[in-house]
Amino acid sequence: MELRQRALDLLQVADPAAKAAAVRALQADPPPLDVRAELQPRQALPGRPAAPRLVDPMALPRRSPFTTAGRAALLHAIAHIEFNAINLALDAVWRFPALPEAYYRDWLLVAAEESLHFTLLAQHLATLGHAYGDFDAHDGLWAMTEKTAGDLTARMALVPRTLEARGLDATPPLQKRLAQAGDARAVEILDVILRDEIGHVAIGNRWYRWCCERECLDAGPHYAVLAARYGAPRLRPPFNTEARRAAGFTPAEIAALDTGP
Repeated sequence: MELRQRALDLLQVADPAAKAAAVRALQADPPPLDVRAELQPRQALPGRPAAPRLVDPMALPRRSPFTTAGRAALLHAIAHIEFNAINLALDAVWRFPALPEAYYRDWLLVAAEESLHFTLLAQHLATLGHAYGDFDAHDGLWAMTEKTAGDLTARMALVPRTLEARGLDATPPLQKRLAQAGDARAVEILDVILRDEIGHVAIGNRWYRWCCERECLDAGPHYAVLAARYGAPRLRPPFNTEARRAAGFTPAEIAALDTGP
């Protein structure tokens, strides 16, 4: 089985636990890679379970970590992000042909690490008496993945280095609240996620700049063009500037954060 075809096959798997386990196994022992294969999905993407129900983000209630149910709902929201992140990384592997082998290896690694994150969160949810699918969720991350399906440069600009980078900003305040609620294990899991997400955003930055160089584009101004073209959300403070620097954002990009995309 060829690597990109296998990534597409796993993207179509609906069961989250099975998908996460299979992705980690694929990354541990990857098959040969054919960068030029032209692939087609057999069904609508992505494969996902019937639950959670997907609703408008404004329909989701605020989640307090200071009750068990509220903490479970909050962690469920993070698990949903990580499940979608598995899907978007698999999509990056199969969808775009004729790129350097390192590109596919990078995104397979991302998929495997997102799979670990989802598994850790699902296990912790179980200790709170809940499972993935128990709460409503929204589809913002995958919606941007679909919007950028025909534009690799936009995909790299707006999914990892915009939407996923928001997690770098949101995680430390969330960890503080969970620590105040006495959930030390959730804080530990978010430590793992934050560490890995810095690397994932760095991969997005690296391949975005590679795309811009290939197309003779100025990466800074072109980002604003893409953000407007595809309706990227306005970035709002507070910003985790230390994590963003570690993920490869330039001083000029960090200085521009307050004005948004």
